[in-house]
Amino acid sequence: MDEAIADLPDDIDALRAALIASRARAARVEAEAAAARAQLKLEEAESSATEDELAAEKAAAKTSQVSAFSRRRPAGKPFPAHLPRERVLVPGPTCCACCGGTRLCKLGEDITETLEVIPRQWSVIQHVREKLSCRDCEKISQAPAPFHVIPRGWRDQACWQ
Repeated sequence: MDEAIADLPDDIDALRAALIASRARAARVEAEAAAARAQLKLEEAESSATEDELAAEKAAAKTSQVSAFSRRRPAGKPFPAHLPRERVLVPGPTCCACCGGTRLCKLGEDITETLEVIPRQWSVIQHVREKLSCRDCEKISQAPAPFHVIPRGWRDQACWQ
């Protein structure tokens, strides 16, 4: 320790310059240490990210592709053409349910056929529901479908074959 003190200059300006140089060296050493710590942390983060990516790839490989679901129309055949048909018109709305506008234009109609039995006679009742489009907001309005005693149960297909 005495040798280190003996090497110091006696001049105050020289001592100041040595102190400044010593502080600069200390700051440089601290910066290098901080950079080394940051590099180690970066490598750890990269390795954990790589492990997460590998785990995600393994999980993705275990999943299976599912095809999209598409709804099919009922496979019922239409009623025979020789049966008499009665048309019941269900009036459409008079104003738009969305905006209340009265400028409606007919787009088409949906026909629901049900089979009714009159003693010794069969007849097909067609419930016609008009589809109307609003000229103001372009929304489609339609009366609700009629009530069926047996939902989606129109007929027994075997009796017509």
